[in-house]
Amino acid sequence: MTAIRMVSTVLLLVLMQSGALCARRFRGGRNPQPRRSSPPPTYRADRSDTTESFPLDFTAVEENMDNFMTQVKNLAQSLYPCSAQKLDYDMKLNFLENTSVTCNDGSPAGYYLKESRGSRRWLIFLEGGWYCFNKENCDSRYETMRRLMSSSKWPQTKTGTGILSPLPEENPHWWNANMVFIPYCSSDVWSGATAKTEQSGYAFMGSLIIQEVVKDLLNKGLDNAKVLLLAGSSAGGTGVLLNVDHVAELLEGLGHTGIQVRGLSDSGWFLDNKQYHCTDCVDTVSCAPTETIKRGIKYWGGVVPERCRQTHEGEEWNCFFGYRVFPSIKSPVFVVQWLFDEAQLTVDNIQLTGQPVQEGQWRYIQNLGIELRNTLKDVP
Repeated sequence: MTAIRMVSTVLLLVLMQSGALCARRFRGGRNPQPRRSSPPPTYRADRSDTTESFPLDFTAVEENMDNFMTQVKNLAQSLYPCSAQKLDYDMKLNFLENTSVTCNDGSPAGYYLKESRGSRRWLIFLEGGWYCFNKENCDSRYETMRRLMSSSKWPQTKTGTGILSPLPEENPHWWNANMVFIPYCSSDVWSGATAKTEQSGYAFMGSLIIQEVVKDLLNKGLDNAKVLLLAGSSAGGTGVLLNVDHVAELLEGLGHTGIQVRGLSDSGWFLDNKQYHCTDCVDTVSCAPTETIKRGIKYWGGVVPERCRQTHEGEEWNCFFGYRVFPSIKSPVFVVQWLFDEAQLTVDNIQLTGQPVQEGQWRYIQNLGIELRNTLKDVP
């Protein structure tokens, strides 16, 4: 009986939500129909003219709850004309209107968008994917990970997952927001503002790509937004720390002072610590974090938040590390960070696959977690 009461409550909520959503759609339609008095109800014994039905089988509910909930969903979709949107979960590719802002190889930069009509909440997500810091390892990256440097083979659509999912059971807080996914094709931790040159061989325009996406979205409904969440993971998470104030200042400068800009940095809070085992600086993985960023920021023409730049003038590379840039950020930022991040361990030359972990490595890992936790103590 408990299961029956619970299911009855779920069914009632589903029906109420379906009716409310449809009512909102018809009230907001372009050609609303004039109201008419409802005809008296008629009762017919023959229901064979019904176009579609979803009979609910209440028998053995407790034994087969999943099957019953499937029936409830089917019923909700049949009662909710707007449910045709369920077939349109994909985000669609849009290239930037400003064609001078490009990926590494000069191909057009862009973004994927899934609009949510009526929502005033926007989520812009920055993809991660390491970086390169000189011509040699950028050439290697281009050969092995071209999709992170070029848009030439981007698909026309993408299906969002996690915080980009349109499914409320997977993404209960943001499922009905306007979703924007910006593919990472600048290899500069979203910091660059430099066009392609003969010397570098590549364009590094990560920071400019974010700004141009925001400008394009203003013509697609962002101008009416209440909240904009700039989120990202790994290099994208660091990109959030570097760009969230830039985005807020851009919108304010364009007259959109009512949009609340927030940040969410996931796994982008790295340490500039000493490696467990020092090696030659050949590529991104073997090189110490501070050394790669020092070389990279010059190669990319990297841009950092102005307040952080003033604090670390001449050593702007410090601003790529979360605990150093965070005090200078004015916009609210939520930080998610594993104490033992795989990328951090990789650049610190701790390999956790294929071989036993030695005692010295365990001590290093534990100290790393303690050190990282200490850098987060001032983060609300």
